[in-house]
Amino acid sequence: MKAIAFFNNKGGVGKTTLLCNVAAYFAQAGFRVCVVDCDPQCNASQYLFHDDFLESTFEDPLQNIESLFTGLMAGEGHALRVPMKRSAAFGVDVVCGSPGLSMAEDFLAEEWASLNTQRGLSSTMVFHRMLKSLTDYDFVFFDVSPSLGAINRTVLLSSDYFISPMSIDIFSLKAFENISRWMSKWQAHWTYSVNSPQLDAHNQSVVDAKLINGASFIGYVSQQYIAKRDSSGERRPVKSYDEIIKQIDGQIDEHFSGNLLPPKPYEIGKIPNLHSLAPMSQSRRKPIFSLLAADGIVGAHFAKVKEAKEIFGEVSDEIRKRLI
Repeated sequence: MKAIAFFNNKGGVGKTTLLCNVAAYFAQAGFRVCVVDCDPQCNASQYLFHDDFLESTFEDPLQNIESLFTGLMAGEGHALRVPMKRSAAFGVDVVCGSPGLSMAEDFLAEEWASLNTQRGLSSTMVFHRMLKSLTDYDFVFFDVSPSLGAINRTVLLSSDYFISPMSIDIFSLKAFENISRWMSKWQAHWTYSVNSPQLDAHNQSVVDAKLINGASFIGYVSQQYIAKRDSSGERRPVKSYDEIIKQIDGQIDEHFSGNLLPPKPYEIGKIPNLHSLAPMSQSRRKPIFSLLAADGIVGAHFAKVKEAKEIFGEVSDEIRKRLI
């Protein structure tokens, strides 16, 4: 099983749309996929399920991601089960999000400050324990918020890899520098803390912790760019896109090293602006490439749906190639 976080500290880059459609493509290819919604805004949950279903799920913490933290925050221990829901349209299992997850941000920050204690270490490994119960899956995809906070740190600590969906703009140049500095800082603190003499070296949590290095960066997916077709019919990005891509690659070379340096080319793939297909997919709670006439697809949109499947297929195939 491979755990992959889709992460960028900038919002509005199409992260959730990418994650859910890649997850659906993997599922259609025959893989067992679980999506874990760790964003208190719950965009993935709202994409994967209809509102009437989510209303009852949000109301009961035992039916969503909050269940992992209820006992921990009350000092009563770890959750004994992971609440799993099935999204038939996407073909994936889901740990639904909750707006109440935001309450875990301060809790995890406090536990991180006491990482050299058994409790602090155990709380910080909450997603590591969850993943140990999900080994029947081929892939676990984490959707996280656009922040450099404690929840995201805890997710990335326990994940095998992370992918950065991104828009091609000037902010993205700074984003990679921020991510690299943030991750390098907490990875160093983690390594130092888990080797603290204050911890019982024979405790299973400590043994497991020493094997955790945090997520490796495997590349970025550029999104929502404007494409034009050349004389052969191939999609080509506009000139300004290529200029920013070169600068982004330079930023990765400058700021990333070790397991944070992805394989070249750093760009996994490109998702062009899909215009009305994305909001239509979200309102129908279906993958973009599964939209039909009954969902409102007409005329030239049928060709766009087919093209979308090819695009997400190319990105998904490249992601699989990069997983060690």
